[in-house]
Amino acid sequence: MSASIGNLKDLLAAAKATGDRPHRLFLVFDQCRVLVETNSRELADRLKAYYADFLGREGGADITVKAVETPALVLDLSYTATALAPGKTPKEEYADLRDARVVHKVRTGMVFAFGGGENYALGPCLANDPQVVNFINNRHIELVLKQGALLFHAAAVARKGKGLALVGFSGAGKSTLALQILTRGMDFVSNDRLMVSRRQGELRMAGVAKMPRVNPGTVLNNPSLKPVMDQADWERFSRLSPAELWDLEHKYDASIDACFGPGRFKLTAGMAGLVVLNWKREAVPMRAAAVSLRERRDLLEAFMKSPGLFYALDDPAAIPEVSSEVSGDAYLALLDGCPVLEVTGGVDFDRAADAALDFFDRCGG
Repeated sequence: MSASIGNLKDLLAAAKATGDRPHRLFLVFDQCRVLVETNSRELADRLKAYYADFLGREGGADITVKAVETPALVLDLSYTATALAPGKTPKEEYADLRDARVVHKVRTGMVFAFGGGENYALGPCLANDPQVVNFINNRHIELVLKQGALLFHAAAVARKGKGLALVGFSGAGKSTLALQILTRGMDFVSNDRLMVSRRQGELRMAGVAKMPRVNPGTVLNNPSLKPVMDQADWERFSRLSPAELWDLEHKYDASIDACFGPGRFKLTAGMAGLVVLNWKREAVPMRAAAVSLRERRDLLEAFMKSPGLFYALDDPAAIPEVSSEVSGDAYLALLDGCPVLEVTGGVDFDRAADAALDFFDRCGG
């Protein structure tokens, strides 16, 4: 912290971000209402288009996010860089003021400040609107976690109010599997983050209002996703081998409405079961079998997720590190009695979708 910027008011003055924000939109994420205020009409229009499934009427709000378009910010703050592997350049760094946390995105110059009910996105918002979307969604995640949910690194699908959480170790393809299952008639709940809680003894899952980002291999193997890729890319990527497609660092935003039809993004559902992708890229048959998490604690690492920098702790001791034994016990306690299906062997999304749907039916979905 610097001597000149000690609190959020000082930061806003230094960023020259105290002007009017006349453009507003209201979002509804299940029971959570979010008001977004901005000084940029174009940003408001982009956010309205992105959140088309979640627009609400004017009224009270549980969360207010203020997005202020300014030049990239260089502030007199002593930031702490996030921990990374040796030789890696941090993408973000943070500083804690007396009444707010400040997260600085190193590459884009965006600054996010939040605490005490105040939430600001400051900087070149139009050039970095996906980061504004992520900030809005992180405010929703924080609220739900503070209501008692645990955060999962998971995708999810549902049908008639019941659903499956889909988890897997890094790069396993949980989002690809979720979209494959959508072609079989289920609805989309979440792509990468899931908040799970118990209400009156029933497991409930809440997703995040973010469109899935898919790679070319996923698009080529799911005809419903064809609208996200132009013809030139389709022809270029069609010439690559499955191994080359798997390793590509290229992503498309997939609108659920555009690809699967309107009304297919549900955001909340009861949780009937958990599917763990623990397969390998090898030429062996895919297998699926029921397992007990208490006997297979190694699988917890597939889905335990830290809230990260964008969680403002009221009490630093309130949420333990997810790598700790206590946190693992918390996930096990939450999931007690939840059916779990482990998918092993070789990667086969068609067979995995069939196995997941059969498992869902056996779980009472």
